Amino acid sequence: MLEIRPNCEACDTDLPPASKAYICTFECTFCEPCTAERFDFVCPNCGGDLVRRPVRPERLLVKYPPSTERVLKVHE
Repeated sequence: MLEIRPNCEACDTDLPPASKAYICTFECTFCEPCTAERFDFVCPNCGGDLVRRPVRPERLLVKYPPSTERVLKVHE
């Protein structure tokens, strides 16, 4: 099950569960501007594709809550 991380790990922008976010196969998570403008849809950590993160249906967020752990890394 996806963690649904709460922030962009490049710029620390909040990414609520229903927001437009991008992930790689390791769940590195980025906002749309960082994904498109800084990283050209390629994960700066692993080199894999960044694709649109699926939205967890709101009715399931209580039973399967998103992560609250923020990840922030320095990306050049």
